[in-house]
Amino acid sequence: MAQCVQSVQEFIQDSFVPMVAVLCSEDAEKITRKNNLNFSELLRPFCRLTSEGHVRDPNNQVQVVKNLRISVNNVVTRPSVPTSGVHSPAQRRLLSAVVSASQPAEGGVANVITAGDYDLNISATTPWFEAYRESFLQSMPASDHEFLNHYLACLLVVSSSEAVPVEQFHKLSQEQHMIQHNGEYTNPKWFIPNTLKYYVLLHDMSQGDEQRADSVYEDMKQRYGCQGCYLLKINSRTAAAGTDEQIPDPWSQYLNKSSLQKQAEGWRDGPSMESPNSLGTHLYIVDIVLLIMFCLSDGVSVNSLDNTHPLQLETAIDMPGSLDSLRAIAAETKTTTVYTGVAAGTSHGTCLTLNDHNRLRLFIQEFTFRGLLPHIEKNIRQLNDQLVSRKGLSRSLFSVTKKLFGGGKVPEKSIAELKNTSGLLYHPEAPELQIRKMADLCFLVQHYELAYSCYHTAKKDFLSDQAMLYAAGALEMAAVSAFLQGGAPRPYPAHYMDTAIQTYRDVCKNKVLAERCALFSAEVLKSQAKYSDAATLLIKMTSEDSDLCSALLLEQAAHCFINMRNPMVRKFAFHMILAGHRFSKAGQKRHALRCYCQAMQVYKGKGWSLAEDHINFTIGRQSFTLRQPENAVLAFRHILTNDSQQTATQQGAFLREYLYVYRNVPGVCEVALPQLTLPCINSSATRVYFGHERRLAEGEKQAATHVSLDQEFDQDLAAVWQDLEEQVVAAANRGVVPSTFYPTQCCLNSQTDNLHFPLAVVEEPIIVEVAFRNPLKVPLVLSDLSLLWKFTFKDFSRPQPQDIMVGDAARLKLLPRQTGQLTILGLVYNLASTPSTGDSTINSPSATAGTSVRGRQDLEIQGPRLNQSKEEKTSVSHGPDRRLDPTITPPMPLLEVFFLQFPTALLCGEIRKAYVEFCNVSHVPLCGLRVASTHPDFFTFGSSSLATPLTPLSPTSFENCSAYKTLATPPGATPGSVTAVTLVSAADFGSGGGGVFGTGGKRIAEIPLGEGTLTPGESTQLPLWLRGPDQEGVHEINFLFYYEGAEKGGKISHRVLRHTVFICASRSLSVRATACRSNTLPEEEGRNGSMLVFVDVENINTSEAGVREFHIAQVSSSSKQWRLHKCINPAENKDCKLTTRERGKLCFRATRCKPHEATSKSLEKYTFADLSLGNEQIISSTTPCADFFFRRCQPSESWRPQGAGPGGGTEDITGVVRKCNEVDLDIIVLWKAFVVEDNKQVILEGQLHVALQTIGKEACSLRQKEEAQEMVLLKFKPELPPPMTRPSMEQLSHLIKTNLHYPESYSHSFVQKSLCMVPVILTLSNCSLAQVDAIIDLRHKTTSPESLEVHGSFTWLGQTQYKLQLRAQEVMRLPLRAGFLHAGVYNLGTPRVFAKLADQGAMCETSQQTATPGLIIINST
Repeated sequence: MAQCVQSVQEFIQDSFVPMVAVLCSEDAEKITRKNNLNFSELLRPFCRLTSEGHVRDPNNQVQVVKNLRISVNNVVTRPSVPTSGVHSPAQRRLLSAVVSASQPAEGGVANVITAGDYDLNISATTPWFEAYRESFLQSMPASDHEFLNHYLACLLVVSSSEAVPVEQFHKLSQEQHMIQHNGEYTNPKWFIPNTLKYYVLLHDMSQGDEQRADSVYEDMKQRYGCQGCYLLKINSRTAAAGTDEQIPDPWSQYLNKSSLQKQAEGWRDGPSMESPNSLGTHLYIVDIVLLIMFCLSDGVSVNSLDNTHPLQLETAIDMPGSLDSLRAIAAETKTTTVYTGVAAGTSHGTCLTLNDHNRLRLFIQEFTFRGLLPHIEKNIRQLNDQLVSRKGLSRSLFSVTKKLFGGGKVPEKSIAELKNTSGLLYHPEAPELQIRKMADLCFLVQHYELAYSCYHTAKKDFLSDQAMLYAAGALEMAAVSAFLQGGAPRPYPAHYMDTAIQTYRDVCKNKVLAERCALFSAEVLKSQAKYSDAATLLIKMTSEDSDLCSALLLEQAAHCFINMRNPMVRKFAFHMILAGHRFSKAGQKRHALRCYCQAMQVYKGKGWSLAEDHINFTIGRQSFTLRQPENAVLAFRHILTNDSQQTATQQGAFLREYLYVYRNVPGVCEVALPQLTLPCINSSATRVYFGHERRLAEGEKQAATHVSLDQEFDQDLAAVWQDLEEQVVAAANRGVVPSTFYPTQCCLNSQTDNLHFPLAVVEEPIIVEVAFRNPLKVPLVLSDLSLLWKFTFKDFSRPQPQDIMVGDAARLKLLPRQTGQLTILGLVYNLASTPSTGDSTINSPSATAGTSVRGRQDLEIQGPRLNQSKEEKTSVSHGPDRRLDPTITPPMPLLEVFFLQFPTALLCGEIRKAYVEFCNVSHVPLCGLRVASTHPDFFTFGSSSLATPLTPLSPTSFENCSAYKTLATPPGATPGSVTAVTLVSAADFGSGGGGVFGTGGKRIAEIPLGEGTLTPGESTQLPLWLRGPDQEGVHEINFLFYYEGAEKGGKISHRVLRHTVFICASRSLSVRATACRSNTLPEEEGRNGSMLVFVDVENINTSEAGVREFHIAQVSSSSKQWRLHKCINPAENKDCKLTTRERGKLCFRATRCKPHEATSKSLEKYTFADLSLGNEQIISSTTPCADFFFRRCQPSESWRPQGAGPGGGTEDITGVVRKCNEVDLDIIVLWKAFVVEDNKQVILEGQLHVALQTIGKEACSLRQKEEAQEMVLLKFKPELPPPMTRPSMEQLSHLIKTNLHYPESYSHSFVQKSLCMVPVILTLSNCSLAQVDAIIDLRHKTTSPESLEVHGSFTWLGQTQYKLQLRAQEVMRLPLRAGFLHAGVYNLGTPRVFAKLADQGAMCETSQQTATPGLIIINST
């Protein structure tokens, strides 16, 4: 069951309290009426005692009475009316009104229960059930079989202003005696004949004489005793004084309950005659009339026995004007009824001060402790003594109880065996009733142990007499007493309650008492966590007699199921549905709607689609009946939006009901268009496109792809475009990206960045694509679609949007006419259902005109969740999404790009020429045209600084036409010799038109225009050279064209146009090159060295069947330090031809650039050397060969470490040493391929690049595949900083190159002179750019026999160890003398050379690599 405000002990105690009657004189009523209260109402807020009371039982044991409350009521006499076991129609109306008036509070406390996958939000309390229970108990009639609600005492109240107060007390006493003992009135009922009379002298402090009141009170104490009378002083404050003082009003919360109780008594017992000294009941009639009017205004049916089905919709068509007529009656009653008394706006206790409140509280305490409790204690003793004497027992009832429970028990008869003797009546003085009276008195003073004993004894007597009504009452109270016992209580005898309920219902036919018994038992079981037993009892008590009672009990049973240790969620929901059904039958439509809504939490989203549809349909109809169209629409929307399993016919019926609800909601269409929910709009999937749709290809022209709504959005590709745009914007703004830069987004969707207001251009359309989804099996008819928008600056006539239906999406177009801020709000359309559910099409729009609804749906897009700061991470907040809020800007240029002769397949390294056409289709001039690409080495527009007159100017066939600048080879030139040496600056291909902007703007190229601008409507064509990618496969290449308007400072600083091409690259040639150091020293070039370059070329083209053969037409070099000198093995008068899988090797001699070629002025220039292998020379230093050379991805000089000059410090040692072996030389291999296409031979051209970096290390034109990295163990400890890198021994052994000069043979006469001395010159060459210390050791390394065999008797003469110092790249010759004793062949290559850098004192000398063995022949003459 739901939680209650009171505990079960408090609830039971407050249900049975001592009853006290009140008789007041007219003057006393006048005193209390100053406060708009009668005397009983005046005492009611103070009737609960705050201190403990004490009584003594018959064994003289003290019993503590805690939290006692008494009930004080005016005496109302009524003639005797026979009681029945069911509620009267008036009582039913009262209970229905009480339940209707108690509704869930707005924002009330909810109890969230988590059971498995369910999170249920259930009302923590059910105040309507508590109000029903309280009203039910208060409306119960006083019965003869129990005495708990009989009056124990009577307060006689007389004013101190009476002439003779004692005589007035005597009159009131006589009146009370007449009412109690005269047989004419059976109501009210009195507990015992000698009712306690308590005399109260009421004194008005504002008017009366206080001294006279005191004297009268003294006389009363002499007459009635100190414990039988009391002087009560009230009205200490006059109405005029102290109006500003705020006095609490504790009466308001009791007056409504009092009015309900009065009405219950009035409707229960029929016409009443109130005591002439009590306040009239007309004050309460108005309250209950208004309460019933409230129920009627909420749609509650007065006839609770109406058999109309609860799910039947009571519309205005079915019941014409029924609700309106009820509202009219209620309004008329409200306007004509004027009353005073307990109205809500009336103030109470206006003449009472806080001291008066304390006096009232003290009066109740004195009356209870000095009068009522002693009176009850005395009667308990008297009854005990009477019972003992009448039964002939020698001891008290306690010993009787022991005998009764200690000995054998007489078997009780079952309920079925007992005859119906519920009509049996006992004499008032019968011993059985005396026991019951004693038990009730003990129960009222909380002596539950003695009460249980008495109830148990009375139960035995009643059962033996077969007085079943009395026996059931004793069983009920015995079970309650056993539960309320303190200390170590007996187990709760639930079978007592079950027997009592069965007896009340089946034998006595008294369902009211059975219901009371069930309410008590259910509360007790609930307190003991026996929710299953409580639910079973409550469900058993439901019947067809009272729909309201059954609904309340079923609801409480549902709460029992959900409050179990293992909540039974589905049983909770099922019984909530049953409760809602019974509430609906009882006319409690609000409570029915609440029950269905709570049950919906269980069925929602769990696959119970049919049950969910039924609940939603019922909720929709109930909400529509209760004039809650929003909730009705919401419920119907759930039926129509879920993946329903209903048939198409049923869905069509739901749809018609849905449209009917919209059409009958009053005042909606007049104020604004209603919000429709069909079809479903996926707002987040809304896409917005800014700009004209691009023209398609025209003939041979291929249009730029750009962006369209037909393209899928790719997040990675969008990041690539943004990176390209940032680079081109930085290049256009001197290398700096402006702080106001925001990437261009032509098409906005849910994955784009929509935090900023998008920018649109005047006279350029805005296309909005809205995604629809029809969740039904029946077609939906949409017509007259249009966008709903507002313009902030100026309201202009809305352009008629063009709607284009594309599958499940609609594209609507807006054309802005002036600048300003545009906001797209939503969509407006007509929604209708088809005339027949079986038809999927509609013949004419007029067929659905009667059932269509004009409505709107707002496009509300939720922005991305914010997750930057700590507050955003700990909360759920979303940023803005402004894709539907474009800013309209002034006109801007609009560029269209077309490509001519653009290939789709190329060989790796192939050079092809195409053309690009640029068109300005706007009314604004265009300038600052640039292009960025993800593959800058794929294309070039050429260098504007170098003219290329020999390049063909028109796109024709490839026969006999070259994309290069070519010259004929001179007639006397030797094949393989250098034909041209040219100095070229990288700035010629980087800073001019079409060049790249250094390393930062490497991907950016300016496009040369005639006058720098394109006027409106102007077009221009430019040549474009393409080079196939080095890697085979399909390559996606992106172009981003950037352009600006002539006028600066606008909201849009630039615009971009995107183009994507796919190039299929096939394999061509593979070039490998190696550089080797030459041991010979040039005679005339001084310090200039030389080296050999081996170029290995292989034809790897296997997939392209059309390629016949490749010709190596030319090999060129580009470097700042080196150039190719000549080819050592040139082919004889023909090109180097390679067919499939053939390879060839070329050897070249390379020399350092001459001093006049490397002046200080040309330090940054590259030396291009061309070695033609055929009859045609290609000038490699011009477009396009040089362009693609400078656009290659990895220049060789960029690999070289920086700061390797002499004197660079300790950290430059490695660079200085490494520089000895480094080469700065790029090889360009130019080839021609002969291809047969369409029975015609086509010559293709291309070039491949190889960057030589280190002597002895092979370089390749193809990128080597990266090997998979081996798995590395994780290191959790911080690594030490790497030590300073030092050059390796291998690197240090190449500092000095040595060479020996000597005659190949030498003749000597050993006969004449035994020692032959031969002069030898040792040449030392410093290969580094730093000063080097060298040590030459001429001594033989060992004296072993093996060394003697090699060296013979050869020895070096003179100084055998030298220490020299060589400057950077210095060549030094050292004269030596070798001595021979015999003729023979000797090896002179024995000198050992050690070297180190001069400025590294701590470093040891390293042995240098020596030349090849030097053999000399000594002849003897």
